[in-house]
Amino acid sequence: MAQEYVVLLHGDERVWAEADEAARTTAYAAHGRFVEQCEERGHTITGGAELAAAGTSLLVRVPEVGGAPVVTDGPFLETVEQLGGYYQVRTDDVHDLARLVAGLLLGPEDGTVEIRPVVADGETAAAGADVTDRATADA
Repeated sequence: MAQEYVVLLHGDERVWAEADEAARTTAYAAHGRFVEQCEERGHTITGGAELAAAGTSLLVRVPEVGGAPVVTDGPFLETVEQLGGYYQVRTDDVHDLARLVAGLLLGPEDGTVEIRPVVADGETAAAGADVTDRATADA
């Protein structure tokens, strides 16, 4: 049975900001191959986008229960890796999807890719965890 996953692309924004045109072309080509391979192997991309730099984000917090929201400029954490983009993919084979996603990482400076199940309508987050348990048990 097909499950929806979000593929979260984490990386060091400075690497991308400092990349030359050849490096950017290589990265975009890797994403193009990923999309083609997903189609060829039965994974359906249902959404996704490249995100603007984390410094452009707005953060909304409620510092206390019932308190007024506080809006500040992002990013939330002082960390090197930030969320740079995502794909949403429907697949029957998350392990094959993971093999394809590995092709997006062109080197150690490219960060980390996280694949997380989407909680479906009528499902609880705990049920989503069961999907993850089944996926890792099949590895």
